[in-house]
Amino acid sequence: MSASPESGDGDAADLDIERIRADFPLLARTVHGKPLIYLDNANTSQKPAVVIEAVDHFYRQTNANVARAVHALGDEATTAFEATRDKLSRFINAPSRDGVIFTSGTTQAINLVAYSYALPRLKPGDTILVTQMEHHANIVPWQLVCERSGASLKVAPIRESGELIVERFVELLTAEVRLAAVTHVSNVLGTINPIAQLARECRKRGIPLLVDGSQAAPHLRIDVRALGCDFYALTGHKLFGPTGTGMLWAKRELLDAMPPFFGGGEMIREVRFEGTTFADPPHKFEAGTPNIAGFVGLGAAIDYIESIGLEKMAAREHALLVYATAAMRSIPGLRIIGEAAEKVPVIAFLIDGLHAHDLATLLDQEGIAVRSGHHCAHPLMQFYGVSATLRVSLAFYNTRAEIDAFVAAVARVRKLLS
Repeated sequence: MSASPESGDGDAADLDIERIRADFPLLARTVHGKPLIYLDNANTSQKPAVVIEAVDHFYRQTNANVARAVHALGDEATTAFEATRDKLSRFINAPSRDGVIFTSGTTQAINLVAYSYALPRLKPGDTILVTQMEHHANIVPWQLVCERSGASLKVAPIRESGELIVERFVELLTAEVRLAAVTHVSNVLGTINPIAQLARECRKRGIPLLVDGSQAAPHLRIDVRALGCDFYALTGHKLFGPTGTGMLWAKRELLDAMPPFFGGGEMIREVRFEGTTFADPPHKFEAGTPNIAGFVGLGAAIDYIESIGLEKMAAREHALLVYATAAMRSIPGLRIIGEAAEKVPVIAFLIDGLHAHDLATLLDQEGIAVRSGHHCAHPLMQFYGVSATLRVSLAFYNTRAEIDAFVAAVARVRKLLS
């Protein structure tokens, strides 16, 4: 690829950013008469044309159900659908494709583990360990199964910097802990947790570790074998793929021991009124007609990422993070929430005297999309003593010019509201 105009300042020099941006149709639109500046990638990422075209092509040329027909369309649909399982398996370096279960996203994946793995094993006095930086999707399912079983939730604390206090996490891995559930990357702070280290400590004590990888997968090379976790969940729509797609990976011995979460078609080997024999994993956990077109699109998203190179994407994003952090520090009264040493390009912030929603609303009038609110992380907001923050979350297709425009707009809005 040829060098882009931004390549000489430390970004991955062999990425043609103008060509890459042209791959994402929505980046060319306007909002309120202004060019769109999309800085809400942790909420959902934009989709390259190849993903949109893959979904469109499926419905125009292949549309049929999977694993239910011997005709040509059914065979084509099944082949395309199952190809994404192979791609996901390679993407996370899973030891086998049979450990990759298709879900609607990370939320469904965590609920599957909560109800199929944890609930049958929990009893009064048992605990599940989470951290103070978890998304609600990695808190609420555990609360629900604890309420049903008489177990309780323990919370590992974090530092003001937004980093997990690892020694406290380890101290909390006591004999009554039946499972630990940790985000790989905080959706609010961008903090990267030391999953391999946490997994080693869990393994020493025979405690399974679930990892919420929803925010990690778009930015980090995921290797479940190297990480040493027992469950890993991710979401397709943050990975440049369609909404309603996701994955749970789990070790085969755990899946074999887990009962189905949903019942219906496809996940069975034989049904009689006297009882049912279930299919082997992963199909045991995939009842009903899935989001076939969506998973075909997710496969196209993985192909696209690999064509660019995840390491190149990550290098560019780190450069953008450094640039944006320095630029935002120039704004008087701006406070960055959480500044971990290891983080992805996510920056939560507040400006003294200004409400997060007011600032986000006015930035929207400038064509700038940022997230405001509690980011589905109420306990984390409570830790920092705030009700809401703004969040800038970058992707490799963002530019320094967009960051400059954002900073200038914040400065203008700040003066307007002061």
